[in-house]
Amino acid sequence: MTYRFFTPSMSRAVTGRTAEVYRQLREDFLGPLPTFQALSADPPILAATWALMREALLAGGASRVERELVASVVSRANRCRFCVDAHVTLLHALGEHGLAEVIARGDPPPRPRQATLAGWAADSRHPRATRWTSPYCPELTGTLLAFHFINRVVSALLAPDLLPGGLQRFPAVRSAGGRFYARIVREPKEPGRSLALLETGGAAPAWAGDSTVGVAYAALRSAAGQGGDLLSDAARETITATVTWEDGRHPNRPTEWATDLVRELPGRDRVGARIGLLAAFAPAAISPGDVALWRLSHPADADLVRLVAYGAITATDHVARALDPLRRP
Repeated sequence: MTYRFFTPSMSRAVTGRTAEVYRQLREDFLGPLPTFQALSADPPILAATWALMREALLAGGASRVERELVASVVSRANRCRFCVDAHVTLLHALGEHGLAEVIARGDPPPRPRQATLAGWAADSRHPRATRWTSPYCPELTGTLLAFHFINRVVSALLAPDLLPGGLQRFPAVRSAGGRFYARIVREPKEPGRSLALLETGGAAPAWAGDSTVGVAYAALRSAAGQGGDLLSDAARETITATVTWEDGRHPNRPTEWATDLVRELPGRDRVGARIGLLAAFAPAAISPGDVALWRLSHPADADLVRLVAYGAITATDHVARALDPLRRP
């Protein structure tokens, strides 16, 4: 696994809240994987990201197969190869070998319920255009929102291959990986364990009811949103307005697209706004040159993580704002 712009501290060197997140990751998931190691530069964002993923994807009584299906399809809609490969492998771990390979190919699942769920997940990339909302439980909705955020962080900060040479895209390798992880993936997880790691995040959203998923989402929205403090008002407005009017459109030439959008901003604002826009729409297009310019005024790894997280949560919350709690059974 290759980190694109910095190498995080080794797991054994972390302390405090980061160490506790890593302990929970080892016990409840697959360990402190590169996604979470990359976020460790900012412990509040790390803790909130883990909490949302745990409470939505892992805990509670909703179908884990359906949640992994949602994670995989959202990741495909966001063009995050790393996350598609990872969650197709976890479908194998759940014994859904045929479904896993259908999703890996980008085909619709053959079962009606799963096909409907996959269509719903894919439509969330463009919530205004598709009049998207959620008729599903907080765990499924929270999984979808978690991966809108995680996909963007992963695509920005990690190289796309889980294994050397993209070996994870061979069905036999995915199936073998699934067998290796089968026990931990199938173990039930009680809701709420991760919430003690969180700072106050404001009111939980209405779509989540009184579930732990809503508490975790509110905490992530608050923690990641603080990255906007690194930008001027004009730069933040450029990002938030673009997220609204573009509605998840994939830019054909993202680097030129982002350059055009920030052209009228003062020079000191352009690189931060450009990285934030790319984090929201095409995070893999963030370049070493972009990061080098950003580091001239913000040399810390934590500030790069905060900026990427701000773009990612702005796009994620655009999806969340489309939710109509009256439609949820």
